[in-house]
Amino acid sequence: MSPTPLPTHRRIAAVLVLIPTLVALALWAFAWPAARTAPRDVPLGVAGPPAATAPVAHQLEQREGAFDLHRYADEAEARDAIQDREVYGAVVVTPQGPKLLTASAASPAVAQLLQQAVAHQAGAPGQAVPTEDVVPAAASDPRGAVLNTSVLPLALAGIGAGVAVTLLGLRGLVAVGALAGSAALVGAVAATLSHSWLDALPGNWWAVAGTFALATLAVSGAVAGLAALLGRPGLGLGALLMMLIGNPFSGAASAPEMLPEPAGVIGQWLPPGAGVSLLRSVAFFDGASAVGPALTLTWWAVLGLGAVLVGHAVRGRTAPAADATEREPALAR
Repeated sequence: MSPTPLPTHRRIAAVLVLIPTLVALALWAFAWPAARTAPRDVPLGVAGPPAATAPVAHQLEQREGAFDLHRYADEAEARDAIQDREVYGAVVVTPQGPKLLTASAASPAVAQLLQQAVAHQAGAPGQAVPTEDVVPAAASDPRGAVLNTSVLPLALAGIGAGVAVTLLGLRGLVAVGALAGSAALVGAVAATLSHSWLDALPGNWWAVAGTFALATLAVSGAVAGLAALLGRPGLGLGALLMMLIGNPFSGAASAPEMLPEPAGVIGQWLPPGAGVSLLRSVAFFDGASAVGPALTLTWWAVLGLGAVLVGHAVRGRTAPAADATEREPALAR
């Protein structure tokens, strides 16, 4: 039996409530992190003899909660820490004065912030602090625009694949194969555009393509998995989670430590944020600190695809029982 449709006035009321609610949610999700962007425990190194670095560290600590200071014995240790993605930059105290090391590849916004903060806190009045970009962004994309703008297309590609698989009625291993195949193609296309054509994401082509593919599969698997478990409402839930939470909370335009709490942490638990972090690692840092985001994406993909299989199996067992229940009243009549 088909469900009884809602009266017209209730459907109109649902639209009048739903649309403003979605608009309010979207504005909150995108505007709140942007309006509250500021440094919050940004990892920053201080290198040099303890007696020499103490005044610099004290001045930086005056900005309470802005920096999480890491001490290093010399400039070489600080450089290694930057290349390993332990810190975003480091202030090196030399006999000639402080020197700033940055990594614009990790975040151009944070690199600019460090230049301003160190010049104000650690430099002599009226004297510029020498700055060296240890791990620079791509010369063809110094502001990281390609990486920043890749979050939305990847989320849309994953959501689109999950929706398509669900609405086309694909189930079980067929659905898993379709999701994996579409993710692989998205990865190849995205890597060809960003790595080979725009030259914005250096590093190994296969690593970049694999990251794009894994991020897409994590999103599409989650959307299709929720739909397999919850029905079509799962499509809306998955799309809202990835688009309205994962996208603005990813920290792609700045850094997770620049977002208001707990947005930065939540963003790294979701595929868009983990995908951006993994892309930075494989494209610029030879895979440093790639394990965490790679595991996050893998778990989303595995759980999502597992839900697709489980949802198909559960529905396969419950469908005969539901059909029998519907036939009983008909036989009684």
